[in-house]
Amino acid sequence: MGHETYNALRHFADSWGLLAMFVFFVGVIVWALRPGSRKKHADAANVLFRNEDKPATAASDHRARH
Repeated sequence: MGHETYNALRHFADSWGLLAMFVFFVGVIVWALRPGSRKKHADAANVLFRNEDKPATAASDHRARH
């Protein structure tokens, strides 16, 4: 890779690459905090405690996911 190619890629990464990463970051934050996601996040947070007292059966595990 030549010096000119390196400088061109570095310039692109410094300008548009930073913008692309920022837009991606904002998109992830908006997606995580979107309305209606609270139930899914709560379910994911409590999945370890779902069958705390006894092993899961196929029917109870299916109901807990829906």
